[in-house]
Amino acid sequence: MSGQFAGKTVAITGAAGGIGQWLCRFFGEEGAVIAALDRNDRVVELAQGLIAEGIEAKAAVADIASADAVRDAFATFGEVHFLINNAGVSRHPTLVATDPKGWEEDIATNLNGAYACAHAVLPRMVERRAGAIVNVGSVNGLLALGDPAYSAAKAGLIAMTKALAMEYGRYGIRANCILPGTVRTPIWDERRAKDPNVLKMLERWYPLGRIVEPEEIARVIAFLVSDAASAITGAAIPVDCGLTAGNIVMARELTVEDF
Repeated sequence: MSGQFAGKTVAITGAAGGIGQWLCRFFGEEGAVIAALDRNDRVVELAQGLIAEGIEAKAAVADIASADAVRDAFATFGEVHFLINNAGVSRHPTLVATDPKGWEEDIATNLNGAYACAHAVLPRMVERRAGAIVNVGSVNGLLALGDPAYSAAKAGLIAMTKALAMEYGRYGIRANCILPGTVRTPIWDERRAKDPNVLKMLERWYPLGRIVEPEEIARVIAFLVSDAASAITGAAIPVDCGLTAGNIVMARELTVEDF
């Protein structure tokens, strides 16, 4: 445990999910106090497990689609130095499969919920003249890759990040957004059980020839909230094994050189 975040409280939404659990453990091992938020009550068990490992942690069960629930949850956390808006969900793979209610639900969780969490922590950050927010977006916010409601929300998250950076920079508050590609979380274990070749099919689109590991997401977020990134705000950074660099499958087919 290096302790680079000792004495700092890190609020992590979607804490009970695959990436969320990695983030909680990563920051906890770096000395942070973990404020874990999730709509699934497994988040309480997660916090208890962290405490058993010697990590200071607290948990709140709340659906971030409800601004009132978010307000009440953050009231139990007290001072928050860093906010990681990690919660996200995609329920509708195509527009044809998305009705108005479904659209509203995905926007509420993926975009409105992130706003509600930022709104909850900003007043104390302004008073303290310090703070950092990292919004976990997606490459879907840049490219049409299906899941249109989710993608629209993630594109909105980039715009919200830039607005936060512009308006709150004068208070010493930084806001950045990361854009993961496919991340190796338990959901892919389930999909691979049904189709052993699913990752091989995906990996050919990634210049690095693989998908992203959860700890790689955690390391980038840790950098962005740390003093090492003190001049970085308003950025949207792909963490995608090169997916958004270009269409490597098409490039290989179009060029004579094999690469």
